[in-house]
Amino acid sequence: MTSRRRAVTTTPTAPAAPAVKRDRTHYLYIAVIAAVALGIAVGLIWPDFGVELKPLGTGFVNLIKMMISPIIFCTIVLGIGSVRKAAKVGAVGGIALGYFLVMSLVALSIGLVVGNILHPGDGLHLTNAIKASGHSQVDSEALGPVDFVLSIIPTTFVSAFTEGQVLQTLLIALLAGFALQAMGSVGQPVLRGVEHVQRLVFRILGMIMWAAPIGAFGAIAAVVGSAGLDALKSLAVLMLGFYVTCVLFVFVVLGALLRIVAGLNIFSLFKYLAREFLLILSTSSSESALPRLIAKMEHLGVSRAVVGITVPTGYSFNLDGTMIYMTMASLYIADALGTPMSVGEQIPLLLFLLLASKGAAGVSGAGLATLAGGLQSHKPALVDGVGLIVGIDRFMSEARALTNFAGNSVATVLIGTWTKDIDKDRVQRVLAGELPFDETTLLDEGADAKPELPEQREELAKA
Repeated sequence: MTSRRRAVTTTPTAPAAPAVKRDRTHYLYIAVIAAVALGIAVGLIWPDFGVELKPLGTGFVNLIKMMISPIIFCTIVLGIGSVRKAAKVGAVGGIALGYFLVMSLVALSIGLVVGNILHPGDGLHLTNAIKASGHSQVDSEALGPVDFVLSIIPTTFVSAFTEGQVLQTLLIALLAGFALQAMGSVGQPVLRGVEHVQRLVFRILGMIMWAAPIGAFGAIAAVVGSAGLDALKSLAVLMLGFYVTCVLFVFVVLGALLRIVAGLNIFSLFKYLAREFLLILSTSSSESALPRLIAKMEHLGVSRAVVGITVPTGYSFNLDGTMIYMTMASLYIADALGTPMSVGEQIPLLLFLLLASKGAAGVSGAGLATLAGGLQSHKPALVDGVGLIVGIDRFMSEARALTNFAGNSVATVLIGTWTKDIDKDRVQRVLAGELPFDETTLLDEGADAKPELPEQREELAKA
């Protein structure tokens, strides 16, 4: 009787909550910040040694670039393959290209206004060495409009992956995605295979990220060591003016768009992407964060089709920071040469540079190379002055890369909202920290996996 009463009155003990798994990558990004500080110190104290460390940064960025083509291919194929209406994919692409063109014009206009207010190039003098340096930046790889379109077609199906051309990979992925879409249920095993390959690729990327502190240290030390304080002091007005313009564009223009269209605070989005911004700042390359942007936008709640089309295309066509840079640099050079341009001369030049930037989208160091090549084609007399900004170009490239990345992250959310391919409830939960991003796999798996959108569930059920 006693034992029975004891059994009745005893309350069952609740199972212990599983221990929270510690995010080891938190320490990784603390190490990146420390590496950046150490790289700056080395570049200032031992500039020659800092320059010799450049291969560390180059090697890390190349490791990231190695993963870009397979990640883009897997993302687009899975995105298109899960959508049964080809017209929807076309609508996403059309909206994306239209938005990119409008924002490029807005960025050019802002740079034009600020450049005409500051006139930072007044009072500078050219030397023969500076003229020669400017002409050496003209890149023969920049293509005209027709050649650029033809260059999107790869030599072979596989060469799109081996040559590292983003737009070529995009074309192959679109063709493969539409083909699997047309195959219906027969193509499902292939899609599952691509999904497994995507898991493998993101796992490899997660391993590569552990080399980020080494890459950041080498890249920053080389930049600081090669430029030095003299270049920074003499061109401080141009640099600060460019930085302020980029900040205004991102937080005023893009921030207002994001609030009006998607109802989101841009600071919340950038907090979510803080590690990617740190990675770009330390490597001066927005490409280093491209694979992680794809993974994080999917985790945020944007559909695979929108992410797969918007992000890779945006990296070639939505270069807001580059547009601002080319505008202000052109006005700076014209003023420095003592031949300031009227507004009537500025607008045709900048529209030409807008087109030229698309033709040089895949060229390494596209910002400075595109500026020099565009000036060579449209206004050759200004090429002499390109050498004036060679010394600080790497410092300005960081602002370019950060602005380009910010523009593409906002564009993905906006286009997802316009096409109704975004899970708004999930967006709020992710930005609130309720659904943390898995830094180990870079994919959503298990209980927190991103659910299909209602339309995708319906289409898959019909299939």
